[in-house]
Amino acid sequence: MKVGLLFGSFNPIHIGHLILANFMANNTDLDTVWLVVSPQNPFKPSNTLLHEFDRLQMVSLAIADNPSLGVSNIEFGMPKPSYTIDTLTYLQEKYPSYEFVLIMGEDNVPLFPKWKNYESILKYHKVYVYPRTGSATAELPDMPEVTFVKAPILDISATFIRKCIREEKSIKYLVPDAVAEYIQVHKLYQ
Repeated sequence: MKVGLLFGSFNPIHIGHLILANFMANNTDLDTVWLVVSPQNPFKPSNTLLHEFDRLQMVSLAIADNPSLGVSNIEFGMPKPSYTIDTLTYLQEKYPSYEFVLIMGEDNVPLFPKWKNYESILKYHKVYVYPRTGSATAELPDMPEVTFVKAPILDISATFIRKCIREEKSIKYLVPDAVAEYIQVHKLYQ
């Protein structure tokens, strides 16, 4: 099985994440896409993150009706901050018959050489890069493991959604209804 891994804080998950994951699962050679909820991104401050179990629950609610997508909490039991190479290594050991493909935004390409053991990621895994608004087309020279995928570009951010919630503005159509309800019931991001 060929599994695409879309890592993220998903703070909260929104339709941009879902459209991208669904597109990758249905318009590439991937069999499925797992949304990997990261407890802490080493490049982002953790003080704005909801508890990882709330974020995991929102992802589960968001993808419940889509058999092409899965959710993973694999990083919850790993040292923090999470490093992609460690997660990929652990997943490959746990599922030796699976092929794991890293899915990342084009805005991460210039930073990719700063990732922990990025050479090992490229040695053992393929990387599918999707376009991001405002990103200049970035190239990783002479790296056949990297494929640029012409996925839809949606300029939606979790930061904007959190701001809307704080300002008591509607987030309808920005997040799935089940996620909006979870946020409202648990009084999140207020």
